[in-house]
Amino acid sequence: MYARQFLLTALGALFFSLANAQPFISAHRGSSLVAPENTLATFKAVLAMPVRYIEIDVRTTKDGQLVILHDGKLDRTTSGSGPVQNLTLAEVKQLSAGKGFDEHYKDERIPTLKEVCQLIRDWNAGHTAKVNLYVDCKDVAPAPLVAELTAFDVLTDAIFYGSDDFLLTLKQEAPKAKLMPSLRNAEELKGKIEKLHPYAFDVRWPSLTSELIQQIHGNGIQVFSDALGFFETAEQYQKAARMGIDVIQTDYVLKVSQALRELKIESKK
Repeated sequence: MYARQFLLTALGALFFSLANAQPFISAHRGSSLVAPENTLATFKAVLAMPVRYIEIDVRTTKDGQLVILHDGKLDRTTSGSGPVQNLTLAEVKQLSAGKGFDEHYKDERIPTLKEVCQLIRDWNAGHTAKVNLYVDCKDVAPAPLVAELTAFDVLTDAIFYGSDDFLLTLKQEAPKAKLMPSLRNAEELKGKIEKLHPYAFDVRWPSLTSELIQQIHGNGIQVFSDALGFFETAEQYQKAARMGIDVIQTDYVLKVSQALRELKIESKK
């Protein structure tokens, strides 16, 4: 029995290594290097870059509208203050989302989920290389989230990150949704697979090993990880690629792309 399980795991890992010879890139909140995070300006900028996913953070306003904002409070990235859930959408739209950037972005606004979905839908309609949403479910109910993504035909390819409990309720609302719970260690693997049947796992960068990635792949599941902060180096990107990671999430899309190109050239020598 153990030999059979080992063989299945090895075959699964081999399939993933052949199908995903190089990692895809996810743009973390768009790219705050070129434009304010979680705005249409930054999303438009990264669509022209080699990304497979754009990560967005979804929250809910006082009147039940879904908007894109990382923090629960408005203070850090906008001209407003206090919790976004205390404001209506009309009030939110009065705020500048360009805080910390030059005057060029002073009229940038917090986008709605509908605006982002339309942007992605329209982009994909005109390009062969599709870009999908990586949805960080910060403060949102499953039903309206699924309804808006479905209305713009971007639900099927979206990835959903959130707590296990939230993802379970989301699965009840959209049985085919691609769930991505976090995974701290291999001991959690079996239980989370049985409970959530995930499409992918979000694994902390320091926890990545070839053995863990192979084990996850052996169950037909992808591996995403955030190369943020200390790990945003070419050496780290290439190390993760060699281990077989499927998606690298980053604040430095072009830096990751360059490192992966260099690795590909190196592997052909």
